[in-house]
Amino acid sequence: MTLLGERRRTERPRAGRTTAVPAALVAISHGTNSADGQAAIKALVDGVALARPDLAVTGGFVDVQQPDVAASLGAVRPDSAAVVVPLLLSAGYHVHVDLQRETSAHDRVTALSRALGPDDRLIDVLEYRLRAAGLDSLAPGREIVLAAAGSSDVRAVEDCRRVGAMLQQRLGVRVTVGFLSAATPRVACAVTAARLRGASVTVSTYLMAPGFFFDLTRAQGAGADQVTAPLLLPGETAPAPLVDLIIDRYLEAKEHAQLF
Repeated sequence: MTLLGERRRTERPRAGRTTAVPAALVAISHGTNSADGQAAIKALVDGVALARPDLAVTGGFVDVQQPDVAASLGAVRPDSAAVVVPLLLSAGYHVHVDLQRETSAHDRVTALSRALGPDDRLIDVLEYRLRAAGLDSLAPGREIVLAAAGSSDVRAVEDCRRVGAMLQQRLGVRVTVGFLSAATPRVACAVTAARLRGASVTVSTYLMAPGFFFDLTRAQGAGADQVTAPLLLPGETAPAPLVDLIIDRYLEAKEHAQLF
């Protein structure tokens, strides 16, 4: 499977609507103190900009880093609307509360897209990371623990469980969703339970990029045979499915809000 640097298409045009200034795409990630995580997210935003040179594409952060959401929206040219695309895998507090509040409070005409997950293209990247780690889904006694950050928002937890079910269907291997915080079972407990069933265990990292939660994944997944890399890594070209997914979230939100 090849993901890096290949894209299925460059755009999905909208018939009958043209404008000199299409809505800007403002990609908002969580933010991290990890230099590797920062570089990986920047490469993703740069990949989106490269795929859509007709759009003003910029990045920002909901926490930890700057510019924040308000500053990111303020930097968009005055005659342009904006679509905020959360670079977040699940729709939890940051999407339903923080980003809703920030976009509603801004003077600019702004639309907010859905979170990235669940989506089959995330499964594509998860599978790629698993295959790169040497997973043989046909080997007997294999199990996967999908390691997600966790949330107190039940909607985000359900999003993660849906991704786990999608990955299980894709690979034909038992997948248990484990969480690093806020929700249960915790990753370490899920790994232990799989071990007690006599399984060979791979932890599939369902995180955007290196950082605090990836360090926690490796710690909680210490009892597994292997822990995969997160979806993004510094020094790599942004995976084509993620670039496509972000562009589609932008187009979907723009269409729903009837923005140019």
